[in-house]
Amino acid sequence: MFNACTYLVDRHVESGGGDRTAVTGPGGTLTYAELLARVRQMASGLRDLGVRPEERVLIYMPDSPDMLALILGAMRIGAVPVPVSTMMTAKDLAEVLRDSRARVLAAGAEFAAAAAEEAAAEAPDLAAFALTGDTPPRAPEWAQSHLLDKIAESGGSGDPYPTSPDSSALWLYTSGTTGLPKAAVHRHASIRSVCETYGTQVLGIVPDDRCLSVPKLFFAYGIGNSCFFPLSVGASAVLEPARPTPALIAERLVEERPTLFFGVPTFYAALLAADLPADTFASVRQAVSAGEPLPAPILRRFAERYGVEILDGIGATEALHIFVSNRPGEVRPGTTGVPVPGYDVRIVDDGGAEVPRGTPGHLMVRGDSIATGYWCRTAVTRQIFQGEWLRTGDTYAADEDGSLRFLGRSDDMIKAGGIWVSPSEVEARLLEHPGVAQAVVVAVPDGDGLDKPVAGVVRAEGSAVTEEEIIAFCREDLAAFKRPRAVFFLETLPTTATGKIQRYVLRDALRDSGFAP
Repeated sequence: MFNACTYLVDRHVESGGGDRTAVTGPGGTLTYAELLARVRQMASGLRDLGVRPEERVLIYMPDSPDMLALILGAMRIGAVPVPVSTMMTAKDLAEVLRDSRARVLAAGAEFAAAAAEEAAAEAPDLAAFALTGDTPPRAPEWAQSHLLDKIAESGGSGDPYPTSPDSSALWLYTSGTTGLPKAAVHRHASIRSVCETYGTQVLGIVPDDRCLSVPKLFFAYGIGNSCFFPLSVGASAVLEPARPTPALIAERLVEERPTLFFGVPTFYAALLAADLPADTFASVRQAVSAGEPLPAPILRRFAERYGVEILDGIGATEALHIFVSNRPGEVRPGTTGVPVPGYDVRIVDDGGAEVPRGTPGHLMVRGDSIATGYWCRTAVTRQIFQGEWLRTGDTYAADEDGSLRFLGRSDDMIKAGGIWVSPSEVEARLLEHPGVAQAVVVAVPDGDGLDKPVAGVVRAEGSAVTEEEIIAFCREDLAAFKRPRAVFFLETLPTTATGKIQRYVLRDALRDSGFAP
């Protein structure tokens, strides 16, 4: 039997490390003994709500000790935590609630009360709705309304459920390569796997490390940085609940003195543009980047300004964390590095045959942390999970020394700020505007070489709609990272003879013109 919660928390207390700091930040500080007590309370409270093994607990909260304890508490009783982005709109959240058939929704009052209440009303399988703060949520008539703190006052034991290594431990929603939200199903053993591969053998994390992550706990990348890796060795996580800005992160760096820092290329570019003091990263021994390729100029400028090396790597929600990475002291700018120990990669052509070094192809990966598949998505599971191998949807080529170089997506999906954006979803919103007849959305690199969504629009006859009006219209119903950064007006959209939109024509024209959003 194996339970990821006891692996991450109990064993440190049992071995005498209960007084070490497990988590800190604006939400409070807990030692490992205090974290274990809080996890037991959350586990017992969920049991009191009737949550059974393998039932889903959807978590829509800012990063905090309580969110961490809730994730671990759900795993502890064999239930399945489903942390989701606080950037989701009510419509997005309702779709995920229905798809996951979650029995419990736990939401943070700081960001989410109104959106969560609206979404809960569209979730017929919901049995309980809990909110942080002092005001109970307005739950639909078929669900109980609770305060999260009251749930955690349960007097039960919170003993772990006897899960197996293959039991479902965690669902993480991703748009991935299809644009439709789908849950990657991860096992308890997968959590141990990423800790013992990337965490130990690449990151080299030790008990004295302190981890600060810009990506939040609802990301596969973020939950590894702020939960799996530090807790696996008895180190500390610094949790920041607020939306990250360069000034805020600089404040946390000075106050908390982290030794490991995790970001995405877009945020590293923002840090370089923020005119922060040169000693801002003085405590950091290693920085890490993932989520999208790190342009070589950002890597070099960051090292020159702050004296810290960035390890660029590639991971996937379906792989739980990073599976190809540069190594400390051996960074090759412009490459993603080499496979992490425990993972194998292949670069194949359209027929599945391996290509020679230097030849572009589709990147495939296998390893113990690969998800078992997508929840209720048989067709796409068979397309993406091919035997032992995961088809990443990325086009790569291998250099002569074996380093892997990212060449682009194998489809039209956009990764902006490390988060997948489906062009079709943004296009659908654009077409809801009465002044828009046709629309196409593509990725165009900004001045730092980072992809941003840009829209090409054909106005409806007689319309004089402006760029500002269209962007404001998108702001009403799309999460921030999905909104077009610029709008171009076209006479016609580029299409094939059969009428299919040729996104690459607009994308290449904008890139060739030197335009940077």
